[in-house]
Amino acid sequence: MGRCTLAPGLPSSWTLCASSFNWAPEIVAARRTARDIVAGIADTAAKTIELEPGLVWRSFPDPRGSEVDELRNALAAKDARISIVGASLDDFAPPARRRSLQERLDFLVPQLRAAHRVGATGVRLPLGQAGTELLKLVQPLLHELNLVLLEEIQGQQILDSPATASALDAIAALGDGRIRVLVDISMLMPALPVSYLGELEQGGLAPDLMRRLAHDWRDPATTDAVLDLLLTGKVPPRIHTLFMNLLIRLGRSSARDLQDILPLVGAFHLKFWDLDDDGGRVSQPLRELGVLLSRHGFAGTLTSEWGGHEWLRDDPTDMTRRHLALAKEALAAP
Repeated sequence: MGRCTLAPGLPSSWTLCASSFNWAPEIVAARRTARDIVAGIADTAAKTIELEPGLVWRSFPDPRGSEVDELRNALAAKDARISIVGASLDDFAPPARRRSLQERLDFLVPQLRAAHRVGATGVRLPLGQAGTELLKLVQPLLHELNLVLLEEIQGQQILDSPATASALDAIAALGDGRIRVLVDISMLMPALPVSYLGELEQGGLAPDLMRRLAHDWRDPATTDAVLDLLLTGKVPPRIHTLFMNLLIRLGRSSARDLQDILPLVGAFHLKFWDLDDDGGRVSQPLRELGVLLSRHGFAGTLTSEWGGHEWLRDDPTDMTRRHLALAKEALAAP
């Protein structure tokens, strides 16, 4: 399972991938080299891999050619490849000076060249971070290197917020297929992950808020209750970081909200946290997305990205393989 780039039962224009981010705890533990861990994904989970280079290349954000070549060669030996490279754009120079436009370009260009060198087809940045001026400057290089720059929207971001709408309008105005959008389906959560709710409960979150989170995640009143607890300083300290996910990483939109921007979208992160599909909380967004993409003729990558290793200690290979199997079935459902 998961070793084929193309998924049986899905359109040939859809490519299922695995993100190296799923193996972040193993990479950090450093019992094997990061290169060997990433290359090993091709043997166990997927032949097409989205790369988090900050975890893999010690010389990032200006990757040495030797590091890049070693990874590309290791993957080529397994008939595997990189799809998208997660780029970084540090807008400030130490100690607290905002980089000029030229300095921002100079920071990004080595990453684009490394992405091309490793054989990637795209690079990823957060939605709106680059800005129109920088996007215009980088356009010629994207064409030269045959790369697509994807700006990512995720979690609590909503399409009709002023900042998000402005960033999307800027991409549309450029009218360049080399600059597109990546949607992380952490936006499309009908309910919170069962394991995440368990962590909050064990951490001492009040029963009344737990009931809201478990049963009324998409109710705006739930957001108000989350904010109230945060502003009063009553979030139990041991779960404060996890609690912030409720305001940043875990979204409330639905797949139909994406219809108007689909012509701009070139890739998806199939974000998952655990594999407890109670009430369809994992599979439902995938089924809805599959229907939407089939109707609109989507072509691009769909990458399994596991965010739950923040609180779970499960095996990333097993989690990714099982998730890819679930995703294939759900995306192909009528």
